[in-house]
Amino acid sequence: MACAFSASTVSTAAAPLASPKVSVSAATQTSLSFPRSFTDGKSLRFAGAGAAGSRSARARSFVARAGGEGDLPLVGNKAPDFEAEAVFDQEFIKVKLSEYIGKKYVILFFYPLDFTFVCPTEITAFSDRYEEFEKINTEILGVSIDSVFSHLAWVQTDRKSGGLGDLKYPLISDVTKSISKSFGVLIPDQGIALRGLFIIDKEGVIQHSTINNLAIGRSVDETLRTLQALQYVQENPDEVCPAGWKPGEKSMKPDPKGSKEYFAAI
Repeated sequence: MACAFSASTVSTAAAPLASPKVSVSAATQTSLSFPRSFTDGKSLRFAGAGAAGSRSARARSFVARAGGEGDLPLVGNKAPDFEAEAVFDQEFIKVKLSEYIGKKYVILFFYPLDFTFVCPTEITAFSDRYEEFEKINTEILGVSIDSVFSHLAWVQTDRKSGGLGDLKYPLISDVTKSISKSFGVLIPDQGIALRGLFIIDKEGVIQHSTINNLAIGRSVDETLRTLQALQYVQENPDEVCPAGWKPGEKSMKPDPKGSKEYFAAI
């Protein structure tokens, strides 16, 4: 079966080591950190607000429900946890997403099927750039509905013959399709996943998602750039990153005065 099938429906809902049995937790309410300039003088209800000292904090938290019980995981919600079997270094291992909480960022990407056409270009591209993600404390996890035996056979196939060769990150087996379904990328009538990609921060919260139809490959460059922008604003909560921002470029203060300084400088 080729990767370039047409999906009858596309879900655009937005966002570690495990066994064939998969358990998934529903999307939950989470506290998000926002710059002070987004909130001062506004009528938002802050978690724990009321103390005068809290108004002087650089950034405040408020509770944002991005989805109810049973809803698809949207950006701003906790990523659904899972535990599943995977192939890494030509061995069968276990991957549990929640084991990365407090330790690493995670790039979690889904692809339709092993031994297809667009898929190996994406998988090998991420593997070839793995060190760039590793340097900024990020793990990469690939997922498809294939078995670990199919993953292993594909890894053991040379790239020139349409295989993957050795990869620097795990390929997860979602044979029950539970992971794909929980992240809103499963095509029910075809039983395969769309090209969903989720950036999950160290708190286990989905901070970015993108979902491509089957015929469209993804960009490692843009994934890395988005991750770097996320890490920058989390480290600098009073700043935001404008379009196309890359490390070393000028960021913006999200208030009338600060934004004018940015626009005057570009």
